[in-house]
Amino acid sequence: MKEDVPTITTLHDLADYDARKLASAERQVESILPDWINKAVSVTFKSILQQYLDFVKKQNEKVQDFVNEENINSLSRINHVMQSFIIETRERVNNCTDLEVQDACLLASIQGINHYKISMYGTAAAFAKALGNDKYAVIFQEAEVNEKQIDEKLSLVAEHEINNKARSPIVLSNKS
Repeated sequence: MKEDVPTITTLHDLADYDARKLASAERQVESILPDWINKAVSVTFKSILQQYLDFVKKQNEKVQDFVNEENINSLSRINHVMQSFIIETRERVNNCTDLEVQDACLLASIQGINHYKISMYGTAAAFAKALGNDKYAVIFQEAEVNEKQIDEKLSLVAEHEINNKARSPIVLSNKS
């Protein structure tokens, strides 16, 4: 099924197009995060992912408010980049045979998603500001900052826990 892609002739059209993609990305992340929280082994990592899910739920509502206020039809729009991130993450995680390596794999994948969303929110904030929509410029800027804070937490847990465990997983021998 081919998506109905609107013509982009103005900055407002481009902002609306990106808002559709942002709304889809947030819905996709919100739906997959509970599964990834369950797959995570590290308690600290699980906690950060739960914080991220809580943030994503709130941000999803704000993006949906923007979409509604702008009368943007976002239901048919799929963010193919986010879809690819999710498919790639599933594939990588399913190929991990060690739980510590699986946490490292999952964390790295989520950071890739996070970096993409930082870029999306930064762009949305810039477009909103250029179009004189200061309310949403601030909301999108705050989302970008929150995404960066989650990224920092993920980096710290990767550096101080996850990557160290993945580098030297405990190997149990079968000695009887």
